[in-house]
Amino acid sequence: MKNFTSKDFDPEQDVQDVYGPPPEPEPMLFEDEQNQQTAYGPTNMPSYGMMPFPPPPPRPAEYGIDELRNCVESVRAKTDFVPKVALVLGSGLGDFAETSVDIKATVDYSEIENFPRSTVLGHKGRFVFGYIGEVPAVIMQGRVHFYEGYPTPVTVLPIRLMYMLGAEVLFLTNASGGINTGFSAGDFMLITDHISSFVPNPLVGRNIEELGTRFPDMSKVYDPELSDVIKATADELGIKLQQGVYLQLTGPSFETPAEIRMLRSLGADAVGMSTAIEAIAARHAGMRVCGISCISNLACGMTDQPLTHAEVQECADKAAPKFKALVSGAISKIGSLL
Repeated sequence: MKNFTSKDFDPEQDVQDVYGPPPEPEPMLFEDEQNQQTAYGPTNMPSYGMMPFPPPPPRPAEYGIDELRNCVESVRAKTDFVPKVALVLGSGLGDFAETSVDIKATVDYSEIENFPRSTVLGHKGRFVFGYIGEVPAVIMQGRVHFYEGYPTPVTVLPIRLMYMLGAEVLFLTNASGGINTGFSAGDFMLITDHISSFVPNPLVGRNIEELGTRFPDMSKVYDPELSDVIKATADELGIKLQQGVYLQLTGPSFETPAEIRMLRSLGADAVGMSTAIEAIAARHAGMRVCGISCISNLACGMTDQPLTHAEVQECADKAAPKFKALVSGAISKIGSLL
């Protein structure tokens, strides 16, 4: 083999003339590679026979005000509806929009530029625009979760988008595990405060000054006036309403009995895998926040039964009629405060 010296190299010479042509790329093993889907939409790179994987998630700094405005433009290309209330549907409320809303427009997440997709079975993945009573609202059918692989600044993107579309109030719902020994499966809990210390804060990274301050106050995340409206609505409907502190963990695994004992000692009454970081993002933007948990099961170690997602869904479905009545009734009353 010839020993090359610096005199042998011509700066204008093509590197292939020196080292030879590059190796041929491996053939793709799937003819329908471009049609494979990931949590972020179609994969943009070959998997070569392995499981398809999503592109790297955007860094927090990359989901700035310009990306949010692009999302707004995508929605505005479909509808000019301006909501006053944003409602996030948890388990058991999936068909709320079809049964309790005068629908004016729908926008699938896939139609919104750079928008995350919900991958949880039973979550439809779309925004519904319409009226709950006389209140203009946007309903989120299918939230995105940290456990799906999205960083927290991405999981709260839908909340920020609904704010930029005009929503002043964020009404959060979820299915959660009851930690408080006085709770029963099927109860509803008004969220009075939350603990989010086990999940990365969604405000980490470059602050979006157009939304809010770098260090937002969280002393009253859940609006007392809105909470009073929910309590009054529950009384009118004869629905038992517990009150307590919600704690968010990352999921997707359920908690161990030891973890539940720890969480109870910290002051948590219910535990789940969403909600708290959404409330943080909403308060950062100046939205008023309220929330209700459906206690779909007693937490691990409080009964002899193992926990399953099917059990959670079944209990939430049974509680759905009362849940829908409580949510729609409360939102109708909240409209008079806006």
